[in-house]
Amino acid sequence: MDIKPTNNPSEESSAFLSSTWARFAGPLLFLGSFFIESPDPQYPKLVIMTGLTAWMALWWMTECVHLSVTSLLPFLVIPTVGIADIKSVASHYMDPILFLFIGGFMLAFAIERWGLHKRLALHILARSGHSAASVLAGIMFTAYLISMWISNTATVMMLIAAVTAISLQLKKDMGSEHQHRKLSAALLIGLAYAASIGGMATLVGTPTNMIFYRFFQDEYGSTHPFHFTDWMAFAMPVSLLLLCATWFILRTTMLRGAGKSRFDASSFAEQVKSLGPMGRDESVVALVFITTALLWLTRAPIHAGSIHMEGWASLFAYPDQLQDGTVAVFMAILLFLIPSRQEPGNRLLSWKETSRLPYDVILLFGSGFALSKGFESSGLSNWLAGQLIVLRDVPTPLIVLGICVVVTVISEFASNVASIQLVMPVLISMQKALDIDPLLLLLPAALAASSGFMLPVATAPNTIVYSSGMIKVREMARAGFWTDLIAIVLFTALCSLLF
Repeated sequence: MDIKPTNNPSEESSAFLSSTWARFAGPLLFLGSFFIESPDPQYPKLVIMTGLTAWMALWWMTECVHLSVTSLLPFLVIPTVGIADIKSVASHYMDPILFLFIGGFMLAFAIERWGLHKRLALHILARSGHSAASVLAGIMFTAYLISMWISNTATVMMLIAAVTAISLQLKKDMGSEHQHRKLSAALLIGLAYAASIGGMATLVGTPTNMIFYRFFQDEYGSTHPFHFTDWMAFAMPVSLLLLCATWFILRTTMLRGAGKSRFDASSFAEQVKSLGPMGRDESVVALVFITTALLWLTRAPIHAGSIHMEGWASLFAYPDQLQDGTVAVFMAILLFLIPSRQEPGNRLLSWKETSRLPYDVILLFGSGFALSKGFESSGLSNWLAGQLIVLRDVPTPLIVLGICVVVTVISEFASNVASIQLVMPVLISMQKALDIDPLLLLLPAALAASSGFMLPVATAPNTIVYSSGMIKVREMARAGFWTDLIAIVLFTALCSLLF
């Protein structure tokens, strides 16, 4: 059911009471955890960490306080109850990936300043802009293709300005402000989800896939050859099915009214022509944009089966210290240095634009990493992963289902990389005990680690699109629940059939 704006006093009163209840219920859930005995004496703070997670989840879901306020809770609580020291928790609020976020946004600001985002948006609309549903499909497929080869976060950073421009371009054709907001939310959520799903399709699409590959090669490489093409042969069809299902979910749940709107695609083509040729400054920004994408793609080495390619980072003395964030910051600095031809005396990017950086979302990002630290230090992640062992005596399809559910739940609150690193050793031990095809256990776990679509903090793409201010947490949670559910069913069914 669509959420409609209202000025009804009774509904406003109900919303106020709901927020008030949630404000008190969150801390009470946390305090109640002190009176529950830990199920594992080895991890005495396990239940307390669960209580903090429940508190944050309730406040995030109900938005009874600003999400940035909720984001401060790990810094306050985790050191206070002795789960981890304050320095290590604080350091997670400035994780290196945040510099990819900051540098990427600076690049997006330059793209907006010189109109490149509008040109890109109109090109996408000219090819897919017949209806709201087809525009959503065009954006999702574009993000899916790009994120197969570069990081999901970088993909969203590349496209978010264009998607925002598409939303503004379609505003005049929408029937109401409410319909336009729902369309904007659907396009941005579709962008985030498609980037995460595209990362599943190739071994290099996301770090979780490469972690799976490393574990698999170390343990089974000599007896079970597995190559880049083997991954794509399975993951590409699965990810495409999930992409289509996600599009259908967003179309059904968020585009009911907007889905009937029809757009004249020829008008978008005319608008592309009216822009004329790219100016020098727009061309330079486009070159920086393309160079950034290429540097992201070629930074790390690729060793998958018969494919061996050294990344450019190996040319430096400390290649491990060069990350996607390094590239983003370097290219952003270049934009501050390159002079503008259209505005003599200025540069392609000025510090004035950076005032728009969403610092509240940086806090939200950091809280996700800090929460992950709490999961690790309290033993909650290990305990959750260890529960997979109880599946040892159940039918194989149910084992796969249990693996997918547990890994997806962990990924909603902990980092995807942490999730897969935790469960892989457990699954390898289980495989040896059960003596079944290792791919039956490890492959669905690797794919499920890229799930976790419900919360803004679940993945970096979710956090980035949430920063637009056009999405309600309840909308993302609703769409994410159905996407998680379909992903779990898909991974379980196909792995059980094929292996």
